[in-house]
Amino acid sequence: MNSNSCFPAPLVRAVNGPPWLGLSVLLLAGFVTIFDLFVVNVAIPSMQAGLDASFAQIGFIVAGYELAFGVLLITGGRLGDLFGRCRMFIVGMAGFTAASALCGLAPGAGLLIGARVLQGLAAALLFPQVYASIRVNFDGQDSRRAFGLLGMVLGLAAIAGQVLGGWLVHADLFGLGWRSIFLINVPIGLFAIAAARYIPESRASQRPALDWTGVGLVSAGLALLLVPLIEGPGQGWPAWSLWSLAVAVVLLALFHRQQERQRMAGGWPLVDMRLLAQRRFALGAMLVLLVYSTSSSFFLCFALLVQTGLGLDPFMAGSLFAPCSVGFVLASLAAPRLVARWGTRAIVWGSLVYAVSIGLLIAQVQAAGPELAPTRLIPVLVVVGAGQGLIMTPLLNLVLGFVDEAQAGMASGVISTVQQVGAALGVAAVGLLFSTALAAVDGAAAQAGQYVTAFVAGMLYNLGAALLACVLLLMLARTQRLAD
Repeated sequence: MNSNSCFPAPLVRAVNGPPWLGLSVLLLAGFVTIFDLFVVNVAIPSMQAGLDASFAQIGFIVAGYELAFGVLLITGGRLGDLFGRCRMFIVGMAGFTAASALCGLAPGAGLLIGARVLQGLAAALLFPQVYASIRVNFDGQDSRRAFGLLGMVLGLAAIAGQVLGGWLVHADLFGLGWRSIFLINVPIGLFAIAAARYIPESRASQRPALDWTGVGLVSAGLALLLVPLIEGPGQGWPAWSLWSLAVAVVLLALFHRQQERQRMAGGWPLVDMRLLAQRRFALGAMLVLLVYSTSSSFFLCFALLVQTGLGLDPFMAGSLFAPCSVGFVLASLAAPRLVARWGTRAIVWGSLVYAVSIGLLIAQVQAAGPELAPTRLIPVLVVVGAGQGLIMTPLLNLVLGFVDEAQAGMASGVISTVQQVGAALGVAAVGLLFSTALAAVDGAAAQAGQYVTAFVAGMLYNLGAALLACVLLLMLARTQRLAD
């Protein structure tokens, strides 16, 4: 590993020990990319009114970023391996900053959709470098602390997308309205680019040419997978969405076969499929998919309940996530120490706390019914946040710790992609349950009652996924004991 700065010689800095200052820059980048996944949700009414946008256009404003982000994550991770992770970090951040400015200045819905796609593509170049740079620059307890901080920051970014985003839209700073949620990225991005000198450069020891056939197959396959998962539920799963899923399966199977042939021929595949054949890494990837699917779908369900169902404004609705963030931060700070002492068992207990808290939240909402007072949910929301912190924070370090340093970029791209697929899967599953329950409720019922019923139905997916995560973590803990 080359541990020089990615800037020219005059700015080279000797690195003594883990680069904690560089970590702060990586965490900032991770925050803004995840923040932009969630912040648009609270600005939808303002955008629709300001741009005279249709519901379909609003859907693509939300989904365009997620789609572009998810599709190119594996390629972004590999580009970091080949050309340098710090260098690709700067390229990705520059693109993300420019695209954010275009989003904030877009005069119409069509241009905003295009800018959101560009923003997602830039984030896909940027985000895997965060994981991979931490993986190669931190070891042992330092690695657990670094990934613990990353997990905490990513969780806070999701919550801040609701709270800070709601405040920005509500405050209407300088008369910018919803545009401020994008323009705030510009000074942050410029600062991150200037501070990137503190991130040590690293790349894979060997630098083969990029497998463009693999890039084409996996990008097309993931696009055809994510588009129907994001758009299908809202349109009632039309025929095109089912055909798209079928073609996606075929293309991803062809990608697997092509990658294996590339490896057997002595080439350098985009993804070494032996990585996915490793039992511990495969179980870890499934855990990431499940856990992150519950996070995204929870925010969606709760936002619909309190905004549309109970009539709260964006800032008040977003502020209800603040107690959740308190629990998340406290648990995230404790998680690395708990894992250092108890190993994977600490994450198992965290998953149990998470599953039980979701069950309690469902029970409390159902018992209150249309008379639900959102502030009475604060205690259980604190526990939900704590459960997320106990499982999400150490999970990334656990899974990426199963791979060699030389595969860090590849594994980071795979895990980042799994996160986005999981998020889309969770939103699709919850959206289907939520909309079905909403349609089944008697039209004469009060709106609050309708949304309470739909919330309970949608959150059943989260409860099932959290319980399944407990089972997989027990299997993973047993596998680790056998390996040791």
